Amino acid sequence: MEWYLYIIQCDDRSLYTGITTDVPRRFKEHHEKKGAKYLRGRKPLDLVYYYKIGDKSLALKMERKVKQLPRHKKELLITNSIKLKDIIK
Repeated sequence: MEWYLYIIQCDDRSLYTGITTDVPRRFKEHHEKKGAKYLRGRKPLDLVYYYKIGDKSLALKMERKVKQLPRHKKELLITNSIKLKDIIK
């Protein structure tokens, strides 16, 4: 099973990072209030980035590292100015 890392931008411009095996399904769940509590009340939501990682273990590690990045580096990911592998070392 392939895992993906994704980033959602909220109406207040905050960025939420998560992992899933099905990005469209997970994004829909966030809209239906079945996802993370953080996103509730922060609509509209915009899926701004996703990237296929591989297995769950690696996806969890990448998620933790991306969550620790400063906002400007997350924005570089979103604009494809820099690749995930170049940020996560």
